[in-house]
Amino acid sequence: LQNGAVPGEQGKQEKSVKRGNWGNQIEFVLTSVGYAVGLGNVWRFPYLCYRNGGGAFMFPYFIMLVFCGIPLFFMELSFGQFASQGCLGVWRVSPMFKGVGYGMMVVSTYIGIYYNVVICIAFYYFFVSMTHVLPWTYCSNPWNTPDCVGVLDGNVSSRAALNLTQLLNTTQKRTSPSEEYWRRYVLNLSDDIGNLGEVRLPLLGCLGVSWVVVFLCLIKGVKSSGKVVYFTATFPYVVLTILFVRGITLEGALTGIMYYLTPQWDKILNAKVWGDAASQIFYSLGCAWGGLITMASYNKFNNNCYRDSIIISITNCATSVYAGFVIFSILGFMANHLGVDVSKVADHGPGLAFVAYPEALTLLPISPLWSILFFFMLILLGLGTQFCLLETLVTAIVDEVGNEWIIRKKTFVTLGVAVAGFLLGVPLTTQAGIYWLLLMDNYAASFSLVVISCIMCVAIMYIYGHRNYFKDIEMMLGFPPPLFFQICWRFISPAIIFFILVFTVIQYRPISYNEYVYPTWAISIGFLMALSSVICIPIYAIYKVCRSEGDTLLERLKNATKASKDWGPALPEHRSGRYAPAFSPSTESHLEVQPLQPEKGQSEAAAASPVQGSNGSAHSQDSRL
Repeated sequence: LQNGAVPGEQGKQEKSVKRGNWGNQIEFVLTSVGYAVGLGNVWRFPYLCYRNGGGAFMFPYFIMLVFCGIPLFFMELSFGQFASQGCLGVWRVSPMFKGVGYGMMVVSTYIGIYYNVVICIAFYYFFVSMTHVLPWTYCSNPWNTPDCVGVLDGNVSSRAALNLTQLLNTTQKRTSPSEEYWRRYVLNLSDDIGNLGEVRLPLLGCLGVSWVVVFLCLIKGVKSSGKVVYFTATFPYVVLTILFVRGITLEGALTGIMYYLTPQWDKILNAKVWGDAASQIFYSLGCAWGGLITMASYNKFNNNCYRDSIIISITNCATSVYAGFVIFSILGFMANHLGVDVSKVADHGPGLAFVAYPEALTLLPISPLWSILFFFMLILLGLGTQFCLLETLVTAIVDEVGNEWIIRKKTFVTLGVAVAGFLLGVPLTTQAGIYWLLLMDNYAASFSLVVISCIMCVAIMYIYGHRNYFKDIEMMLGFPPPLFFQICWRFISPAIIFFILVFTVIQYRPISYNEYVYPTWAISIGFLMALSSVICIPIYAIYKVCRSEGDTLLERLKNATKASKDWGPALPEHRSGRYAPAFSPSTESHLEVQPLQPEKGQSEAAAASPVQGSNGSAHSQDSRL
């Protein structure tokens, strides 16, 4: 200060060197789009739409987007951006709730483990597609059974001679070559989740490849991943468009698209349809995973995250709708070729990506080309989400330790997390791997996310206080959040989240995979995984209350929930108003003369303390000093 430097300028430089920022705003938007748009947009949404009343499903879907999706997205982005901290550091806002951050880390760990296994299977299919004839085209392979009937097997004249009922009977009984390839060759599926069998070496190799790719893209944190997303977030749209143009030119494509879009308005009164719409929005946008807070923490303080949240949310939902056209045009073509109803060939999840869609691709001329494009798109969609999952864990660890040494060694932290993720993913490449993968998908990241999100809303709006939070946003963006968002955050979004929670509990059915029903012990493990992330919240809260100052329980609770001294903008030049440092230059000058005029100094300190303590109780210790 003495040499005329602007206060905080030094801090700004150090902070950006230390922690890093996005190169520009486009990097952040593309990364967030890559994070939100994942495999679920392709393999879950189109099927949900077709099952829940076609075009009529769009109505509850967009209502849930407006009242729950965009508000929650904006809340998480603004939360991370204001504090410039990952999913643990932001809880200086109310330290007792830091367990929510740990819960987010646990969820991101689970998802990160199994998500990369799905990417590795896509890598495997991508590599085996580089051939003249796709290996799942015919039934003449060593792994095929007598039940196998390929859509291209046998000559056309003999098939034409069959009457329609015979054809329907054979197609209902038949197993397709793509299904046998998937179950009997790629997975070599065991009969039970407890029977792990051997590790499938081709899948293990592909898992190694996918972890290496993720690590290399994150080797310099957001500096390197920000450059990679220019390709990984945009190229899937090129592939989707190529597949869309190819799909709608096929015979029967229109039938498939009509199946996807024809509205059945009677279903709109069904609670399940609304529950599915709310759940899909919630899971698709990646709320409560910790990734949104982490990505926003690398933004510049005054970035307009309100605009970003609307752009990213709408892009995500538009992608889902667009992907439905791509999927159902090809499925309509296959159903037309087989002479069956579209519902007979429609599927979701891994069954769509690795069985139904690849089989339909075998009917196209130059099928390996379309297969390579499709699986390349799946890889890129998966990687965009995986980058953020890994960065969430690494950022949380580095921010939490926070010393110079770990900031310099961040690459090694990334390497450590990647190696751990690879080793934990190895059991999922065994013969029972797909059972474990679906168990994690159904339990580790469903019910717990809803609880985490609900508690986050309550903590920010009611414990920290909505007025405080609205002031923070106004200080950051230059305008308070619009009235619609204020109402959604305080009342509507928590109510919808609670509805999703109740709906999840009521609609609960034990998990099964095709005909295989999971044993009780496996379902118990699933519930333990779900519980492991939620249990962090009460455990940490109890720990924090016990460690807080105070004679009575109420005093301890108050101290545990009030914002800590270092809550607020990370850089000194942004800490204005109620976040202004307690020791301003004028105060320092008073402190220097204090020994000469003790009474005057004390009276001035007493007069100044209400101003310094205007952040509620957050800076009471500062003013006491």
